[in-house]
Amino acid sequence: MSYRAAFLDWLACAKGGHDQPAARAARAAGDPVAALGAAGHVLDFDDTFLPGIAHLSAPVAPAALVLAAETGAGVQELLDAYAAGFEAMGALARASHPALYDRGFHPTGVCGSVGAAVAAARLLEAPEDAAVALALLRASGLRAAFGSDGKSLQVGLGASAGVAAARLAAAGARVPKERVASAWRDAYGGQWAEPDPERPAIAENWIKPWPCCLQTHGAIECADAVDGVPDGPLTVLAHPVSRQAAGYDAVETSLQAKFSIPYTTAYTLLHGPPDVAAFATLDPEAQRLSARIGVRTDPGLRESEFRLFAGGEELAHTTAARGSPEHPLSPEALAAKVRGLAPGLDGALDDARRPAADLL
Repeated sequence: MSYRAAFLDWLACAKGGHDQPAARAARAAGDPVAALGAAGHVLDFDDTFLPGIAHLSAPVAPAALVLAAETGAGVQELLDAYAAGFEAMGALARASHPALYDRGFHPTGVCGSVGAAVAAARLLEAPEDAAVALALLRASGLRAAFGSDGKSLQVGLGASAGVAAARLAAAGARVPKERVASAWRDAYGGQWAEPDPERPAIAENWIKPWPCCLQTHGAIECADAVDGVPDGPLTVLAHPVSRQAAGYDAVETSLQAKFSIPYTTAYTLLHGPPDVAAFATLDPEAQRLSARIGVRTDPGLRESEFRLFAGGEELAHTTAARGSPEHPLSPEALAAKVRGLAPGLDGALDDARRPAADLL
């Protein structure tokens, strides 16, 4: 996995999500960073860092892109700032997992303002510690927003908060990072951490093959391994964090469906793994079948591990689905994903000297 590949994946997701309601609302509100952040996350197709249950590109990439375009930076400078913010956010999300999740926070939103601030500070040549401290003052995001426009909007707002923090730091505002980080830890229950060069977050990043919550992907892969639709009740066994992330059973909207283990399992059994078009509307047949699918949890499983049962018979088992570091998407599969979301992006990052503004 490279930063270039992760950024290209996010850029395609942002293009693909441009006309979704949450992105349109953010544009109407007049905040270009929040709008770009919402667009890149709204399909729930963007890359994900499982050790922190966080989408590291989602708030960092829009902050880096908007500031790189504003400052006249090229693609390489953009990617360097993005990488710094990506690793800063990854370190914080990893150290704070599962505490943030267990307390109902959305780590992408809560940690995202920090990653965005680091990326923006690099491009503005602003004092990074001051930018990070200011970003922590606006850290926010709740799991309760999952399955609604609020999920992508709070990520966009986190990106915007990070950019605003870097601008304030560049203008001379100063806040003690150590004091604020300590208070953040006490208030949120997380732990502060700096990036570890020996354990880069990019090496453990997932590129998603399916546009829905990562904690449904193992169930999708299990269902995809089964021929036909089994009779009788079905059970998905998952780690408890998967149930926290994907907690919907009977779904009422297509956004909720992205966070439903029964629905995504049912859809896959019927039609194969979902693509973007699969979530344009709810599939009535999948809704009916999902009523036969129960979810049980086992803390002894890995966070990416799933098992699918019919009665007492195990039908399928996956420890890490496609797109994981253990089973990464091939370059060809990633290129196909990018083309499907945003035709014309092939080679967009190949010229290191290309103005970042071209990407907007």
